[in-house]
Amino acid sequence: MTRIKINPKPLDLMDYRLTDEDKERIKLLNEISKNKFKNLSLEQLKRLQELVEKKDYSHQKKANKSKKKLLSQINIEIYKRIDGDIWK
Repeated sequence: MTRIKINPKPLDLMDYRLTDEDKERIKLLNEISKNKFKNLSLEQLKRLQELVEKKDYSHQKKANKSKKKLLSQINIEIYKRIDGDIWK
């Protein structure tokens, strides 16, 4: 009896390589986890908001909920910076 070797095809999995935007988003999120929003400029906050909004977490319920909460916090911080007189 002859044995036939079958080489399974590699699965078509998601591409887990990080893009430049992923790296930037992670860097900004790490800064927030260390120092909240203190060390981020207004431009960095706006950029983070844009990057987080782009990221799709719809397939993960908890992650999507955290995304909405983070976006809310970013919006509040942006508002504080723009209309700072109200918050003093």
